[in-house]
Amino acid sequence: MSAFAPRFSISNATAASLTMIERARGFLEAAKLSSEWVERMSQRALLLEAHATTHIEGTELTLEQAERLWVGQAVEEAKPDDVRELLNYREAFAFVSGYVASGEPITEGLVREIHRRLVEGVRGGEGSPGAYRTIQNHVVNSATREVVYTPPPPGDVAPLMRELVEWLRSESGVHPVLGAGIAQFQLVHIHPFVDGNGRTSRLLSTLCLYRAGYDFKRLFTLSEFYDRDRSRFYRALQGVRASGMDLSGWLDFFTEGLATQLGEVKARGEVVIRANLLARGKGLGPRQATLLELLLVRPEIRIEDAEEACPGVHRRTLQRDLKGLVEKKLAKALGAGRDSRYRLHSKGL
Repeated sequence: MSAFAPRFSISNATAASLTMIERARGFLEAAKLSSEWVERMSQRALLLEAHATTHIEGTELTLEQAERLWVGQAVEEAKPDDVRELLNYREAFAFVSGYVASGEPITEGLVREIHRRLVEGVRGGEGSPGAYRTIQNHVVNSATREVVYTPPPPGDVAPLMRELVEWLRSESGVHPVLGAGIAQFQLVHIHPFVDGNGRTSRLLSTLCLYRAGYDFKRLFTLSEFYDRDRSRFYRALQGVRASGMDLSGWLDFFTEGLATQLGEVKARGEVVIRANLLARGKGLGPRQATLLELLLVRPEIRIEDAEEACPGVHRRTLQRDLKGLVEKKLAKALGAGRDSRYRLHSKGL
């Protein structure tokens, strides 16, 4: 029996978010989404998660730079540590994916290995990859240098981590989504490593969701939600300690984030299904179906947007594809020359 006993109540907000999450899960399980689209979007989600989770911790890579690094291009203007942190996340995620497939339980060794892969070779090895800290560390406000949190002393780290892992492996009766949120908070609260605790906690949370069957086809990116409003993210974490270790407010935030991200995934999935139906009805090829999907989610597109959506395809080919959509009355052309742009044509829908 684990000594760790998280305290929380399920508010109306958390209950509503859990309902939205379950609906999105049901939609994704039942929806007829092409394996090619799922693979493309899951790889995109992985990139966005890697960019956001490292950005939260202070990396300065733009998303465009991250995209170039992801496909093996050199980004000379990027800091080497920022590059390594981004690519380390991909390696750590691949390790976690393999672990999920193995069906093995979560262990302290697993958490330490996740941490090792995340911080290996970054910032001079100051993060002591895979090792629990032996010093007292502090969480400091980067702007004011004020200490905002003092984690447990180093001697308490191993026992607290053992209790957390025992709780994760027990039949606690807690909803798996809430369990993932609790694991994320508790690892940050213990702060078992010198550096890299935030990234490790978010990847542990993802692992907990995946293991419980809540992988949502790997199309969501929770760190993107956190990165949009970091001050609110930090307030939600700090609020647990301010309320005497009651996790209710944090779980409100955690489930809202997951529900928001999955709502966006569900909306994109519905667009893809609609685009596929139109494509079949109008006899469109795969590229034109992709361009139609783009038109369904944006007010208007330019040839540059088409090139981004269909990498490696010659511009003239894409111009012919767009012209074909116009001829089928699925799109309408506006402007001319460099000012050419395209909008959805309501008469063809």
